Amino acid sequence: MPASVRPCTSVDLAAVARGIAGDPARWLPVVRFDAQERWYTRLTCTGKYEVWLLSWLPGQRTGIHDHGGSAGVFAVADGSLREIVVEDPRHGLLDGVTPTLSTAVFGVGRAREFGSRHVHEIVNDGDRPAVSVHVYAPALSSMHRYRLEDGVLRLTSSERAGADW
Repeated sequence: MPASVRPCTSVDLAAVARGIAGDPARWLPVVRFDAQERWYTRLTCTGKYEVWLLSWLPGQRTGIHDHGGSAGVFAVADGSLREIVVEDPRHGLLDGVTPTLSTAVFGVGRAREFGSRHVHEIVNDGDRPAVSVHVYAPALSSMHRYRLEDGVLRLTSSERAGADW
């Protein structure tokens, strides 16, 4: 997507995410860990972007999802996280498409920028808790959840900001 279409450039979003992740005084007082489900809270929302803080106990994961057309970045503030990216060689995710998967591990201080059509899953498969900062532009309005079934990506649900989270 051309940079002129997005309210913030990916460089701006990455700088915001890294700045907050690298400053424990900004997130340590509010972070919580929940054994029942992943914990998250929105730290701020400006006219250009929103910032979320997420915590991850070992084994917690997002499930496969997109960001409803928002671009973004996540930065690891503590621990490490693994990202599994669902890539479609035809450059457009459609229900029933056989995807290609790639994976990468991100430790403290590392950030991952992504465009508005990014589909992924994030998991803490380490042995200690993790914390991450996520920045989206524009602010999230929806998310779509998927599952891989017999090697095919299938849409399972759609969620709306304000109604489902």
